[in-house]
Amino acid sequence: MKDTPGCARCRLVEPAEADIIYDWNTVDERGQQFEQEIVLLDETLRDGLQSPSITEPAIGDKIAIVHLLDKLGVEYVNVGLPGAGPRAYEQVVELVRTIRDAKLTILPVCAARTHLDDIRPIVEISQQLGVAIECSTFTGSSPIRMYAEDWGIDVLVKRSLEAIGFAVRHGLPTTYVTEDTTRSHPAVLSILFRTAIEHGATRLCLCDTTGHATPEGIKRLVGWTRAFTRSLGANVGIDWHGHNDRGLAVSNAICALEAGVDRAHGTVLGIGERAGNASLDQLLVNLKLLGVLRDRDLSLLAVLCHTTAAACHLHVPPNYPIVGSDAFRTASGVHAAAIMKAQRKGHAFLADRIYSSVPAAMLGREQEIAIGNMSGQSNVLYWLRKQQIEPAPALVDRILAAAKRADRILTTEDLYRLVDATSVANQ
Repeated sequence: MKDTPGCARCRLVEPAEADIIYDWNTVDERGQQFEQEIVLLDETLRDGLQSPSITEPAIGDKIAIVHLLDKLGVEYVNVGLPGAGPRAYEQVVELVRTIRDAKLTILPVCAARTHLDDIRPIVEISQQLGVAIECSTFTGSSPIRMYAEDWGIDVLVKRSLEAIGFAVRHGLPTTYVTEDTTRSHPAVLSILFRTAIEHGATRLCLCDTTGHATPEGIKRLVGWTRAFTRSLGANVGIDWHGHNDRGLAVSNAICALEAGVDRAHGTVLGIGERAGNASLDQLLVNLKLLGVLRDRDLSLLAVLCHTTAAACHLHVPPNYPIVGSDAFRTASGVHAAAIMKAQRKGHAFLADRIYSSVPAAMLGREQEIAIGNMSGQSNVLYWLRKQQIEPAPALVDRILAAAKRADRILTTEDLYRLVDATSVANQ
C-alpha cells in the first residue's frame, strides 16, 4: 500500500521530489526540452564593461574572473575588442596567455567590427600566442540603423565579405553577428547570412541589441534562421545574445535555447549597457534546474558574482536572485515556521525547498531565518537554537517584543545585546 504524504513512514525516508512538489512546468511535457548540446559564452569582460556605471576591473581581477568562469564550466569567454586601442590589445594578450599557460578549458573569443583594422589585432594575437581565437565580427542590420547610418545593403555585404574572408584566411573560427537582428528584415538577413556562410563563417549570432524581443518573436526568428540555414545545406552554429531593456533577458535566452539556438551569451550579474544583458549566473542556475547542466557544480557561482561586483565597484542588491544577501533569507513568521517544521522532519531537502524554488545548497548556501517586525516566535527559537542559547520564555518574549517595535531586521549585535540584557535582569 502506498504511503500518503505526511504519514509516519514518509518521515523516515527521504521523499521523492515528485511526491511533494507538483510541477506545472513539466505537465504534458513531450520529449526533451533541449535536443541540442548547449554551451554558454560569457560577455562580462567585453559587452558587460560597456555599462556606464561600473569601473573597469584591473587585469588581475579579469584574470581571476576568467579562472572562476573556467571552474564553473563556462565554455567560452569574450576577452575584449583588441582593436579598441593599445590598452585593450595588451589586456587581451594577457587574458589569452593566461588561458593558454594555465591550460584552461574555456575558449577565448574577441569582438571586432566588420573592419580589417579590428580583425588584424586578433590575427596578430592568435599567431603570437599560438591560440585559435574565435573572431566575433559584428555589423548593424536593422532598417532603423541602416537609415541612421545611410548604409545600403551593398555596403554591408562588402564589409562583411572582407571581414569574414580575412579572418577565415588567417585561420580564425568566425562568428558573424548581426546587431539588432530582432528588428531586422528577413530579406536583409537572408543576404547577409548567405554571404557569411558562403565565405566561411561557422556561426551566426542573433542579437537582441535593444532588448526588444518577446518569447514569441524569438521562436519565429530562430525558426526562420534554422529553416534558412537548412535550405543552404549549411552546418552552422546559432548563437543568442540578448539585452534586458524589457526585463526579459534571462527568459528570452532560455526561450532561444528551446527554439534551437545552441549557444547563449550572458554577463555576470547581467551587467552591460542600459539595463544590461542576460545574467549568466541566473542562466547557469536555471539550466541546471531544467536538467541541462545536471552535473555542473555551481558552488563557486556566488564567488564569481561577488568577485566581479568588487572588481567593477558594483553593489549587489540584497534581493538579487541566487547570490543577493536576501536570496535565501526570510523574516516572516509563517515562512520561518514552515522551514522549521520541514527541518524537524529530518530531511534537508524539505527545508531547502519549502519556500524556495532554488535549493540554497546548490550554491553552497543555506536557508536563513532573520528576526523583524513580521516575525513570530519560530524565528526567535530558530536563532537562539542556532546560537546554542537556551530559549527561555523571558528571553524569547524580550526579543520578540523588540522585533515588533523595530522598523528593520534585528542585527546579530542587536540580538546579543537583548540576550545580555535578559541575563542581567534575571540575576
